Amino acid sequence: MNAVSQVRLAEESEIITKGSTPTTLGFEFEQDGVPFVRAQNLVDGTVSIEVDPLYISQATHKALKRSQILPADVLLSIAGTIGRAAVVPDETGPMNCNQAVAIIRPSGRIDRRFLLHWFSSNDARSQISKGKVTATISNLSLSEIGKLNIPLPPLDEQRRIAAILDKADALRRKRKRAIDLLDNLTQSIFLEMLEDNVDRWSSLTLGEAVEEFRYGTSIKSGPSGFPVLRIPNVIGGEIDLGDLKTVPLDGKEFQRIQMREGDLLLVRTNGNPDYVGRCAVFDRSIEGASEFSLTEFVYASYLIRARLRPNALNPYYVQTFLSSDVGRKAMSERSKTSAGQFNVNTEGLGSIEIPALPLALQDAFAHRRKAVQSAIALHRRASKTADNLFSSLQHRAFAGQL
Repeated sequence: MNAVSQVRLAEESEIITKGSTPTTLGFEFEQDGVPFVRAQNLVDGTVSIEVDPLYISQATHKALKRSQILPADVLLSIAGTIGRAAVVPDETGPMNCNQAVAIIRPSGRIDRRFLLHWFSSNDARSQISKGKVTATISNLSLSEIGKLNIPLPPLDEQRRIAAILDKADALRRKRKRAIDLLDNLTQSIFLEMLEDNVDRWSSLTLGEAVEEFRYGTSIKSGPSGFPVLRIPNVIGGEIDLGDLKTVPLDGKEFQRIQMREGDLLLVRTNGNPDYVGRCAVFDRSIEGASEFSLTEFVYASYLIRARLRPNALNPYYVQTFLSSDVGRKAMSERSKTSAGQFNVNTEGLGSIEIPALPLALQDAFAHRRKAVQSAIALHRRASKTADNLFSSLQHRAFAGQL
């Protein structure tokens, strides 16, 4: 695919339009009927109406003629989360959408899946970023979508490229699905343990089990210093060192926030409520920590360190409880909103009640959890390899080198 011509998307599209909110036009949502698509329904390159479903009546759908979605349309999120794309499956029935979703109906010279993959390329992201308008919310106008310059090799070549990228994309999605299943297995083991020992439950608050809660440092990262853990490092119940920074600290501040094995780290504030309370255990199994001594690690101000009292609760048991539906609900009830940020403080955390099963049971669970987490770590490494392969293929495809 050398010296491929570029065309503006508007020149090769029958329609580029978007929807609207029915209630602003005097219409109501319904319990069932015609699926009403929003940005969150664009999942993994297709339309998933099961994600937070919303419906309008046939009469409303007929009135909102401009935003009627047809099979094989390409949808693009254009407000809030920008650039998420999907192809409408051929077997899909009538659908409509709101103003955060653009409907693109390409000409017969464009393969839909080729266009879908192009939307996630670096070239597309760069053009979309330049076209964004920022007011109260980031958005992309229909005219800017039409101005996007896309490569247009022969249709057979587009289909060949799309098929290669489909296979690579399916591989990386399979890896991510395996990780999700293993995460669910940990929760299943945990819940089964609670149910089997329901008659042996007592409870205590997290505050009773914790020796010390402490906030992290607000000093900005620098080119050298101590390795500092931040919100991006607290992922999936584990400490991830993929984007590790360092922070310069004096001895007194270092001693105040020095991490120890078995400490819990919790996200205390974020604009996304799902992030608040996300937690991980600091231990020797951290992958990639070999270049630093574990005794050097500190943590940033958006995190809270919880150091458990000896023989109070197993930290892995606590982490799994706080990540469960019950734990997340307790965290949500104690979160407060300020200036668009969701926050939880040490008082709120300390009031959360945790089933105090015998330590022997907690330790046995932690042992089983560790085996599952080892499998998850293997899949994460394989997932990263699959992501790198896909990115490489994608770059070559749209650079005319595949």
